[in-house]
Amino acid sequence: MKYTSTRGQSPAITFTEILLGGLAPDGGLYLPEEYPQVTRKELDEWRTLSYADLAFAVMSKFAPDIPAADLKAITQKTYTPEVYGNARADSDTSQIAPLRTLEPGLHILELSNGPTLAFKDMAMQLLGNLFEYALGKQHEELNILGATSGDTGSAAEYAMRGKRGIRVFMLSPHGKMSAFQTAQMYSLQDPNIFNIAVRGVFDDAQDLVKAVSNDLAFKAKYKIGTVNSINWGRISAQVVYYFKGYFAATQSNDEQVAFSVPSGNFGNICAGHIARMMGLPIAQLILATNENDVLDEFFRTGVYRPRGTAQTFHTSSPSMDISKASNFERFIFDLVGHAPAQLREFWGQVDAGGAFDIKGTPYWDALPGFGFVSGKSTHADRLATIRKTWEEYGVMIDTHTADGLKVGIEQRRSGLPLICLETALPAKFEETIREALGCEPERPVSMEGMEKLPQHYEVMDANVEDLMGFISWNVKA
Repeated sequence: MKYTSTRGQSPAITFTEILLGGLAPDGGLYLPEEYPQVTRKELDEWRTLSYADLAFAVMSKFAPDIPAADLKAITQKTYTPEVYGNARADSDTSQIAPLRTLEPGLHILELSNGPTLAFKDMAMQLLGNLFEYALGKQHEELNILGATSGDTGSAAEYAMRGKRGIRVFMLSPHGKMSAFQTAQMYSLQDPNIFNIAVRGVFDDAQDLVKAVSNDLAFKAKYKIGTVNSINWGRISAQVVYYFKGYFAATQSNDEQVAFSVPSGNFGNICAGHIARMMGLPIAQLILATNENDVLDEFFRTGVYRPRGTAQTFHTSSPSMDISKASNFERFIFDLVGHAPAQLREFWGQVDAGGAFDIKGTPYWDALPGFGFVSGKSTHADRLATIRKTWEEYGVMIDTHTADGLKVGIEQRRSGLPLICLETALPAKFEETIREALGCEPERPVSMEGMEKLPQHYEVMDANVEDLMGFISWNVKA
């Protein structure tokens, strides 16, 4: 299997080659030349697999250049109860990503039992082990550059801390994350972790990552890689839990389901789109946004119109405070029939500060065939959903999961089982939980008092030269 760029101007390369690189040299995102297909026989066989074995089965489809024995060892090392079973006292620790049933046909897929209490651990821990494996084979080093609106940063840093040959430079919007999220990242003492607080919003930080990645000379000299969802390795690892959730919520592979996904950068729901394209029986992919509803606007109107810094709201579900969704390019590439010239035309308009509109085109007519519907949730909505879920089911959910549950219930097709993907544990958003329920969310004992620990970070303007100087100085040091 080879991977090509959405922009169509980079050579096709293997999984291992794209794993360490992030963006393609032409500025596009990598996708397989064709999505691997899952047969009915494979679905039947996979239904009873452990999470580690399921991850091996799915990843084997995407990474045939990694010897099977090596890949199996990596998935077995990654997906263990010791890593994914200790975050929540009332969870089924015999499983990784257990399904919690609120009522018949309404479920939450628990993805936040990893070391940073967020769904991004599910892929990031695997990515860290894949990076270490690939770098060891090549006797290379890697400087990871990423941007986070909240959970990606801590998940990446906890996955990469202490890894041989890896440094992490993580950008986040200064003062825009929750106190818990901030402390999780900034209190790390590991010498290979560098936190940079960017004056601005997430989109400013993300633009810096793309600017550095598009400087091919700098990228090559300093061996820059990414862990944001622009990295295909991370997206492919997220595909796994869609299969896990489907098997847990159904009795046979003849059934269809709906997945509701809180969405900011389009990475998590993009993995669901890929699972569906592979043959998983997903009838609906329900995209939930917060007040930053650029993606909801597209699926309702056909207009993709990213908003600037001044128009991006700071909300109580901050990991979704994003207006320019990096992974959306992968979906649009599929929507336009893998036509890179059309993709480049659309993204040329976006990169120039504008928008594109597919209403009235064949692409708009084709959109319903991909199974997407969307909706928006506000601060008042998420407070109400948190209260209702606690009062009716005795389950405490975080703000992002509340957005997903609210929109999912509104948008799901009658009779379809609904699986809402959990984003994080409520402990990461204590202020809003107190507002909604008047009580403190439980947090693991190991994270008590974390906000009082010394914090180490660099505050920086959204200036690419300053960022490149910071990276080069610390690599040389």
